[in-house]
Amino acid sequence: MSVTKGIWKALLLAILSVFITPAIAYPAIQKRGIFEYTGDGRLLLFNTHTNEFLEVQYKDKDGRYIEEGIQKIRHFLRCRLTGEERDMDLRLIELVDYISDHFGGNKVIEVISGYRSPELNAELRMAGRGVAKRSLHMEGKAMDIRLRGVPTSDVRNYALSLHAGGVGYYRGPDFVHIDTGRVRMW
Repeated sequence: MSVTKGIWKALLLAILSVFITPAIAYPAIQKRGIFEYTGDGRLLLFNTHTNEFLEVQYKDKDGRYIEEGIQKIRHFLRCRLTGEERDMDLRLIELVDYISDHFGGNKVIEVISGYRSPELNAELRMAGRGVAKRSLHMEGKAMDIRLRGVPTSDVRNYALSLHAGGVGYYRGPDFVHIDTGRVRMW
């Protein structure tokens, strides 16, 4: 391959990488349809540990992400122990929104856990809560949720039917773990 062809190929790959980079790096340029499951862009969230409520529009009518809405979600899903915030995987936000929309879209999503700092994750592991050492919560790729007025078994079953990531069902504490990792269930 000539040097000129190599330079053009590298340039083309660099340009293409902008469009295939994970959405959290370029939230303002991502459009509806990038992810297989997209919600309507509106969430009603309640944090069970902080008692905070958030009604947020994170996408406009054309499907473009609204940076202010994404930042509000980031803050809302912060670590409850340290207050540390982390970028959340937009695929996760879309997936949770999509699941909520399936059940009517006006349901409050109760968030038991969003982002977990390594400190909180270690604390929960030591308490014997069945927490994974390398939890996707620490990467901003997992949420533990329930939808008000919807049996968690129904949420679990629907999430499983999507084959969009990991789904864990916790009958006793009554929540469903949703993540954007590999497809698996427990």
